[in-house]
Amino acid sequence: MKAQEFLAAAASHMQERSTTYDRPTGERSMSRTVAAFNEITGHNLSEADGWMMMMLLKAVRLTQRATYHADSAEDLVAYAALLGEARSNTSTISYTDGIA
Repeated sequence: MKAQEFLAAAASHMQERSTTYDRPTGERSMSRTVAAFNEITGHNLSEADGWMMMMLLKAVRLTQRATYHADSAEDLVAYAALLGEARSNTSTISYTDGIA
């Protein structure tokens, strides 16, 4: 698969999932998910932190299998775009546990 095809597939998945799970304007569940996590655990993660965690999950899944799994690669691209969007809408970055 070419890089442009990953981008197109990720965009398609994002549109499909937004109409299934969220809003026609796009995936918007992470801020609510992170808020619930923070309330339960006392942490102070940001929406961007949540997308970074999802990127790491997909990267691990993509590299731990002996065979290629398209869903993990395509989701990784989509989560990278959502992380970029979240960061572009904030002026500060959240680091957890003092990790910089």
